[in-house]
Parts: sequence; C-alpha cells; structure tokens
Amino acid sequence: MRLSTTDIYAFQALGYLGTQDTQRWVASDEISEHTHIARPYLVRILAALSAKGVVKSKKGIGGGYALARKPHLISLCEVVRAVDGPVAPLSCISLNWRESCPEEDRCHARNTVYTRMRDAMLAVLQEFSVQDLVIDASQGVSYSLCLEHLLKPNA
Repeated sequence: MRLSTTDIYAFQALGYLGTQDTQRWVASDEISEHTHIARPYLVRILAALSAKGVVKSKKGIGGGYALARKPHLISLCEVVRAVDGPVAPLSCISLNWRESCPEEDRCHARNTVYTRMRDAMLAVLQEFSVQDLVIDASQGVSYSLCLEHLLKPNA
C-alpha cells in the first residue's frame, strides 16, 4: 500500500474538521483556505467521504461539512477505503471487493504473504483515527510536505 495525494489531503481536511465544534458546518472555502487544498479537488474528496458516511454535508446558506462522528470513532482505515477503495494489495484477498482466482486454494503467496500484508495494513489503519490527525491540526502541522515524499511507482 502506498499513500496517495488524495489520502494526504483527506487526512489534512479531516484533521481540520476535527478541530471544529461538532455543531458547526464548515464551508469548503474555509477548509481549502486552512489546508491549502485546491477547492475543486477538496470538494471531490469531501464528496467521497460524505458518500461513505465519514463526513456529513449540508447544502445552501449556512451549510458546509462536519465530521459524521466524533474524531476518535472514525478509523483511518475507513478514511482510506472511502477515498481510495480497497486496502488489500490484491483483489483475491480483499475483504470487501473480493474477486476469486482459480489458483487461490493452492497459491502459497496468497495464503501467507499477501494475506498477512493485508491484515497488517488493516490493523495499523484501524488502530489510528481522525483524532490522531486532530492532534496535528491543533498544533498547526501541515501535511503539505508529505506530498513531496510520496513514493512513485517504480521508485
């Protein structure tokens, strides 16, 4: 698994939303201004998060976005799945988007290595929540430098 630009931006936006009063609707313009995420890209990320129940949205005057639950109740696994889809490295071991393979019963790598990779990634992402992102947002930590350190394919 590699983090994507979308993951980093989602983490930054959710960290910011987590610092806000739970009853307050935060406009996308405000989130964009505080996180330095281009508004068109941010709105697409927030739409994906809203569709999966991570954030809630309200249209119109006085509308905006808010976390759907308290920050400690939203796992990073839920966030990554909302914006990127499956966490599993291969569809044959995916828990939610599984596609069978004719070799799966006798494939040693699938039944050992790949399954353990999936389980390790899921465990770490389940262990941490948006509350961990709120800690950084509260301290003014920006994830913009993370974008410079994303691994490229074939790196």
